[in-house]
Amino acid sequence: MNRRGSLFRSLALLLAGASLLLAGCAAAPNKDDPFEPWNRAMYEVHQTVDGAIVKPIAQAYVANVPELIRTGVSNFFGNIDDLFTGINNVLEGRGDQAGDDFGRVLLNSTMGVGGIFDLASMMGINKDKKDFGITFGKWGAPQGPYFFVPLFGPTTLRDGTGTAVRFFLSPIGYINEIPVRNTLYGIGYLDTRAQALSAESVLDTAALDKYRFLRNAYLKNRRFQVYDGKPPPEEDEDQTPPPAVPGNPVK
Repeated sequence: MNRRGSLFRSLALLLAGASLLLAGCAAAPNKDDPFEPWNRAMYEVHQTVDGAIVKPIAQAYVANVPELIRTGVSNFFGNIDDLFTGINNVLEGRGDQAGDDFGRVLLNSTMGVGGIFDLASMMGINKDKKDFGITFGKWGAPQGPYFFVPLFGPTTLRDGTGTAVRFFLSPIGYINEIPVRNTLYGIGYLDTRAQALSAESVLDTAALDKYRFLRNAYLKNRRFQVYDGKPPPEEDEDQTPPPAVPGNPVK
């Protein structure tokens, strides 16, 4: 009995020590996420609102709207993406790629009926994707702290600044008819949310801590984009490509 009691006491001490160690690790601040408690709270708000309202609407959109129409909607907003990709490639000094980007916009905006048809891809003009956050990173702007914004998703100070620039420069914002402008914003958001549905399976099956998984995947993905897939080893020792994360809903 004494030996058994001693064994039980040893196991209890071992489990207690492991619990304290895990608690200490969980409490350790993340250098990229200094506002983690607040961000986790915002993530829970997002999960509640998105799960109750936005996600069901996106699922209904995918289930009831023909794929041909949904593809046309995605192409329309993708054409706006190409415009800003071209601008950012100019700012990064990549003139050849910018020429392809602007060529895509010209072709799809005219022959493609305002971008509804992606004729440029059919003709073999490759689609690139750049944004101001990536460009700022290439210019040497620090990433800044990580934030999670409900109904928007993960971002950083640098990426959020880039998104704000993109939002104020968006051609949709220059539409004077407020109902039309707001409708386009809403459709763009819905399109992005619908496209993110497929990526959620990775998050649901791979993560015990979904918040941490999403944060790490987002930050790693952005770092890969800033360094064109080759981040410095001292900054990111794991060189494997990051998993896909839901896109930014702002058009």
